[in-house]
Amino acid sequence: MEFTLTDLTHLLPIVIVAASVLVAMTIDMFTKEADKTLGWFTALSLFAAAYVSLFFVDKTGVHLSGVVASGGATNILHFVFTFGAGVVALISMEYAKKTEMRVGEYYVLVLSSVLGMMLIAAAKDLAVIFVGLEQMSISFYALAGIRRKRDKSVEASLKYFLLGAFATGFVVYGMALIYGSSGTMALDTIRYAFPDLVSQPLFVLGLALFVIGFAFKIAAVPFHMWAPDVYQGSPTPVAGLMSTVGKAAAFAALLLIFRPVFDGAENALFPFLAIVATLSMLYGAIVAIAQDDLKRMLAYSSVAHAGYMLIGFASGEATGAAGVIYYLVAYAFMNLGAFGIIAMIESAEETNLKVQDYAGLGTRAPALAALLSLFMFALSGIPPLAGFFGKYYVFIAAVEGGATWLALVGVASSAISVYFYLRVVVVMYFGKSENRMEYSVSNVSLLGVTISAMLVILLGVLPGSIIKLIESFVR
Repeated sequence: MEFTLTDLTHLLPIVIVAASVLVAMTIDMFTKEADKTLGWFTALSLFAAAYVSLFFVDKTGVHLSGVVASGGATNILHFVFTFGAGVVALISMEYAKKTEMRVGEYYVLVLSSVLGMMLIAAAKDLAVIFVGLEQMSISFYALAGIRRKRDKSVEASLKYFLLGAFATGFVVYGMALIYGSSGTMALDTIRYAFPDLVSQPLFVLGLALFVIGFAFKIAAVPFHMWAPDVYQGSPTPVAGLMSTVGKAAAFAALLLIFRPVFDGAENALFPFLAIVATLSMLYGAIVAIAQDDLKRMLAYSSVAHAGYMLIGFASGEATGAAGVIYYLVAYAFMNLGAFGIIAMIESAEETNLKVQDYAGLGTRAPALAALLSLFMFALSGIPPLAGFFGKYYVFIAAVEGGATWLALVGVASSAISVYFYLRVVVVMYFGKSENRMEYSVSNVSLLGVTISAMLVILLGVLPGSIIKLIESFVR
């Protein structure tokens, strides 16, 4: 395998994160002030990798004997992973202090999970997807249970591990069938041979198993059962990480395997994708209405959002692929902002998590209430925020692909979701509570939430320019 200076330059975002994992471990082992420095080191390393990802976005290429790609859509996804995780690092600093989490392990695992995500997005070979998937998944299992003294955290970790291992079996068996029917693990070779391969039952079965495995990772119905309990039991910043950039990495793998479909090849899995998208949208939106716990509500909300994004795959249009990437960027920062505010208000004993606990927040903390309202409006798809345009682009792709009924189901699901998102806003500004909750606002956490809010607004103000940039690399 050849490795040149050009490879090193173009793969610099991955190199930065990989090196940061090693440096973070060293800081934790040999520095007495690790608790104070690791958070900032992690955040700055991830922001640096995000900047480099955008800087080299037009330097497309294939490296390491054709198994890893750089530039284009790959770097856009790398930006989402690294910048989103950088925001999580900012949100985590005060949260780790008040909950007495083991900081050294925490930030090393966050960096390690991001490295796995980046490998998935850069993969040009099925084996690299598997390595990245396991790197990310094992880190998430440990992060979910990092508060070892909390029963809910340990339960979340165990559930995620058992179901995650089961889902990985589907992915590996699907890869084996794809390899057996195509004779290769190279994604480009599979892409060019796709029209012939899709007529082979073994290949279609392998493709279906691959999708089922990653449907678990994106929490799509009926593979969503882990999400509510895991999000509720995990530390709040970890739940934010898993539900945003972790979901984006799983969608990146699906984008890679479905690339031939967006080139106009026959979509053999359209009925399956359409059913999963429909069930996810409706089930997630309806069940979220009944949730009193904010983290569980956002968990079921994430199920619905997975359904919206699957519409882009079912459409079989190139605009659908671009719409999915735009949606991933928008959703990452909408949800991260919401989880960031919950992390600030949550107490060390895991209280202040009910919707009713937020009654009167508009009077007591107007800035936090305004930011949370912004994220709720964006998640519900109210224009002109990023959430509206994310849904708009995938719905338009469905219409162009002849699946207008699927777009109508998405519109109906969005209308249902408005209720539980706006309920939070109504409670904050018009609800009354006799219990005065105690919380502390950290400037660092507030910085992370504010960055997310600015990106949500920016994505809504400049949707055309951003979608054109994405389309130029997807086509």
